[in-house]
Amino acid sequence: MEGDDVVMAAEESTEADLDDMKRRLKEMEDEAAALREMQAKVEKEMGSVQDPAAAATSQANREEVDSRSIFVGNVDYSCTPEEVQQHFQSCGTVNRVTIRSDKYGQPKGYAYVEFLEAEAVQEALLLNESELRGRQLKVTAKRTNIPGMKPYRPRRSNPFMQPRDPFIAPYFFAPYGYGKVPRLRMSTRYNPYY
Repeated sequence: MEGDDVVMAAEESTEADLDDMKRRLKEMEDEAAALREMQAKVEKEMGSVQDPAAAATSQANREEVDSRSIFVGNVDYSCTPEEVQQHFQSCGTVNRVTIRSDKYGQPKGYAYVEFLEAEAVQEALLLNESELRGRQLKVTAKRTNIPGMKPYRPRRSNPFMQPRDPFIAPYFFAPYGYGKVPRLRMSTRYNPYY
C-alpha cells in the first residue's frame, strides 16, 4: 500500500510539474508574440522614415525652412535667444532662435534665426556687421546641407614632416650573372654609413 502511495505522489508531482512547465511555456510564447508585435511596429515606423517619398518631403520642408532662416555669427557667449530675437524683430516676425552649444552646454558663438516670412531674410541681411552686446555680427542666409555631400578638402601638408625621397628603382639583376650589378643607394639622410 505504501508503495502505491509513493507512486501516486510521484505521478501527482510530475503532473504538477508538467502543468507548471506548460503554463511557463504559454507565458513565454505570449511574451515572444508581444515582442514580435513590438518589433514589427518599430520596423514599420523606421520604414516610414526610410521611405524615399517621405525623405524627399522632409528634404523639401527643410529647404523651405532654411529659405526663411539666417545664420548669425560672432554672437556673444552670454547672449540669450530673447536678445537675438529683439535684435532681428525689426526685419519681420521671428519664429525661432537657436543658439548652438557644445556638449557641455557652452554656447559656440553662432545662432540661427528662423522667420515666418521669406522676405524677412533680405531685411535681416542688411543687419550684417551690426553690433549686439559690443560684437559685430556676421549675418548670412542659412545654407541647406545635402546629406552625403561634404565639400572636398585636400590634405594639408605637415610642416614637421620630412619630404619623401624620389622613387628609387628596385634592385636589378644583370642578365646571366655577368657584369656589374648596380647597388640600391640609400639616401644619405637616413643612412649614416654612406
